[in-house]
Amino acid sequence: MSEAALAPASWSRLVRAIEQMPSLLKDAPGADQPEGMRYLLRFLQAGLRICIEAEDTAAPMLTRSIEHRMTWGLDNPDTTYLYSRLAPGRSYRLTGDRGSARHLEVQVNTGHQGDGDFSGWTATWWATGTDLGDQIDLEIPAHPDASFLLIRQYFSDWETERSARLDLQCLEVPLPPQPLTQPDLEGRIDLLIQWLTTGLGCWDALARGFIASVDEGARAWEVQPFLPPDEASGLKGQAYGMGGWRCQPDEAVILELRPPPSRYWGVSLCDQWWQSIDYAQRQSSLNDSQAVPDDDGTTFTCVIAHDDPGVSNWLDPGGRTEGSLAVRYLFPEGGLPPVRATRVARAELESALPTGVRRTDPATRQQVLRDRQASIARRLAW
Repeated sequence: MSEAALAPASWSRLVRAIEQMPSLLKDAPGADQPEGMRYLLRFLQAGLRICIEAEDTAAPMLTRSIEHRMTWGLDNPDTTYLYSRLAPGRSYRLTGDRGSARHLEVQVNTGHQGDGDFSGWTATWWATGTDLGDQIDLEIPAHPDASFLLIRQYFSDWETERSARLDLQCLEVPLPPQPLTQPDLEGRIDLLIQWLTTGLGCWDALARGFIASVDEGARAWEVQPFLPPDEASGLKGQAYGMGGWRCQPDEAVILELRPPPSRYWGVSLCDQWWQSIDYAQRQSSLNDSQAVPDDDGTTFTCVIAHDDPGVSNWLDPGGRTEGSLAVRYLFPEGGLPPVRATRVARAELESALPTGVRRTDPATRQQVLRDRQASIARRLAW
């Protein structure tokens, strides 16, 4: 038997799909090519995990679908995402220790994250917040359109809050699982191909759209948060603010936030590929436990700059000059004020900053960064 005959029929199509992935980088400047290539490798890694390894609906095991150094889809640095595929019409049980994250939600969705139809994903069932005790024992009801389970844990205090320890089992199929068959494998490879083509193109189009919302010459713009409907697949009760940012090496961007009272809020930078900028070794994100308010106690002034401006709420773009900006408010009370962005020359930043902005020193900055790295290492040890 020839070597070609040993491989599933979809194998050659998978290889072609991987070969076509770098076409996404055709418009990227040469300096951005290495980061873009790494993003493609991370997206392939996520696809292998989600479409191949997590595709068993009879013997599911929760897996991290997004994590530090495997980032995609405007991910939140404050969040751990646990994923499992579900079979329509089957019941499942989730058990374990809830942990102490600021917020945890268990959500059943339709569709698939690789199909590129994010607007068509709907949440069919969810349990959240006070619905969940310290020890979780949930029967996830059967639904004819159920497709995947997504568990989000939101961490506000990175140093003290700990991850949940959870187990998911199918109630209707005994263990051990059946051996993998050729048709099963080919179906998973087909799903991975869809992830690498349609899914990749979906996130790229969204990223380009948000960046294009800020004109290259714009000196000021706003990002307006909005609250999606309950049936949408996002986190329940969370208002999203999504927009773009641009900042050349000789510039700085001043962000002014007035977060409403919320269970949690956060602001983060993503790059042009819609992946979060390294948040373990850079301060590319801030949340309600990390950000320092201005002297008035209600305004938070953040600064995007390529070198440390000595402002407590520095947002480090990691050498990128454009990308997406995400603001999240969980269960906000009252209105949703916009985030105001002002782009200034780096040399004029000091004179442009509002009064009352808090400062920091290099030694404190180093300690903050080392604490961030240690916190993410603990979270990854789950």
